[in-house]
Amino acid sequence: MWSTVHSFSGLTFVTVFIASFFLISSPVFASDYDHKYQPDDTVDLWVNKVGPYNNPQETYNYYSLPFCRPPGHAGHKWGGLGEVLGGNELIDSQIDVKFQKNVEKTTICELELDEPKVLQFTHAIEHNYWFEFFMGMYYVLCFVGELHSDRNNDNKYMLFTHKNITIRYNKDQIIHVNLTQENPKALEVGRKLDMTYSVKWSETNITFGRRFDVYLDYHFFEHQIHWFSIFNSFMMVIFLTGLVSMILMRTLRNDYAKYAREDDDLETLERDVSEESGWKLVHGDVFRPPRSLVLLSAVVGTGAQFALLILLVILLAIIGMLYVGRGAIVTTFIVCYALTSFVSGYVSGGMYSRNGGKNWIKSMILTASLFPFLCFGIGFVLNTIAIFYGSLAAIPFGTMVVVFVIWAFISFPLALLGTVVGRNWSGAPNNPCRVKTIPRPIPEKKWYLTPSVVSIMGGLLPFGSIFIEMYFVFTSFWNYKVYYVYGFMLLVFIILIIVTVCVTIVGTYFLLNAENYYWQWTSFFSAASTAIYVYLYSIYYYYVKTKMSGFFQTSFYFGYTAMFCLGLGILCGAVGHLGSNLFVRRIYRNIKCD
Repeated sequence: MWSTVHSFSGLTFVTVFIASFFLISSPVFASDYDHKYQPDDTVDLWVNKVGPYNNPQETYNYYSLPFCRPPGHAGHKWGGLGEVLGGNELIDSQIDVKFQKNVEKTTICELELDEPKVLQFTHAIEHNYWFEFFMGMYYVLCFVGELHSDRNNDNKYMLFTHKNITIRYNKDQIIHVNLTQENPKALEVGRKLDMTYSVKWSETNITFGRRFDVYLDYHFFEHQIHWFSIFNSFMMVIFLTGLVSMILMRTLRNDYAKYAREDDDLETLERDVSEESGWKLVHGDVFRPPRSLVLLSAVVGTGAQFALLILLVILLAIIGMLYVGRGAIVTTFIVCYALTSFVSGYVSGGMYSRNGGKNWIKSMILTASLFPFLCFGIGFVLNTIAIFYGSLAAIPFGTMVVVFVIWAFISFPLALLGTVVGRNWSGAPNNPCRVKTIPRPIPEKKWYLTPSVVSIMGGLLPFGSIFIEMYFVFTSFWNYKVYYVYGFMLLVFIILIIVTVCVTIVGTYFLLNAENYYWQWTSFFSAASTAIYVYLYSIYYYYVKTKMSGFFQTSFYFGYTAMFCLGLGILCGAVGHLGSNLFVRRIYRNIKCD
């Protein structure tokens, strides 16, 4: 046991070191983000995407609307894997911006409106289309136009024709960029509109280290209810762990004393043992290999990897402020997932071998490919929808190849290595009790002691511990807010792990007392059911807290949420199973087994 813990700790250190080195040297932290300019140096202004404001994932190329196109071939900027997966496509606007050089009102182009252009802009304004510009790491969001109503309640669609760009700088570094849309003009067929821009520079004393504060919504994320939810969850942990310790340990202590006592009166001892009921009577079956051992080993191994992965990503987000870079969180997640694949193979291979599994290659392949292929299936459907709509959310073929190469040449080999090491280092059977040849019949029990009920009820308290944080996470992802309070997320993640383990142990103990020894899958589903409640909450959030509409956005919302809940369920299920496994081995270690 201790050798396993030491090897796992060493693995964690190596993984953190490799991931940190990779991330520090990656394009996410390239010089664009701390570039120092000299007066009159060219500052690139990039156009990104447009789309309906209420549908965050329904985005299109900026020039899908008939804006002024720059002459010649505009340059594109590839910012990294996470940026492409996030649906960003940066194109050089070719608007002339020089460092510290103000620009008075200047014409970009003359836009001649014909009927197709008017219809396109009218549709965009009617659906609250916004567009996004980037200057270095700084982004600005603006609406395409606005709707005016005259005295006769007739609607007039107004297109903004002037872009006023305000840039704040500190010495030789840009601190903030702002863009305001001005001079709305009515959309009329045959009308010519002068599309103009102006640039104004102003100095500020805000330091470069505080440059991103303007994007952070302190009032929303550090609201009193957020602090209260953390405190409430923390109190739940104290109460639950105290309750589990008090009830279970007192009960087990009495059981041990009664079951293991030495008595000269053999008849009295036999009578006491014959009257025993509960978890002690199934000691000959409790370590029987579970059904579908290959699948259980795969999901437990994958969940153990996720636990380390999420912890690692949160710590890196806290240390490196990953929310600053475009797509940095997604890139970090993919890289860390590949590098932590050793953990899934190690846990899965060891568990499979300890339970007498022989086909370890099948276990290894399933462990390495189960979650990626499930996500690929969901992603393939969403990508097909995005391609049909012509959206930037469609993942390019080249990016798919890059992701596949990362899985095939980093993740898969590490999972194979982990499986081999796990089989040899922790795969020896070490059950405290011998498994009987003939399975013991399971007696009929009350409905609330059945595995299905225990599984469904097990996810309620873990969901309650993360309920408030789910609101903040969903709001940041679906409502254009930058999530930066990863310290809160770390605390909530630790609380979730503790509550999940405690609840699953209680459910396992009740199940064994009901003389039902099929605890392996029940412990997994009891914890994994947390994801079911999160998905049900996402349905409520969609219809009550958002204004999303349309088949495209609905598909992406529930598709992304399904992938998230799938990963959350596997993580919680693995944590619950591993916690229950330690508990079961502990309680059966001290009883007399035939």
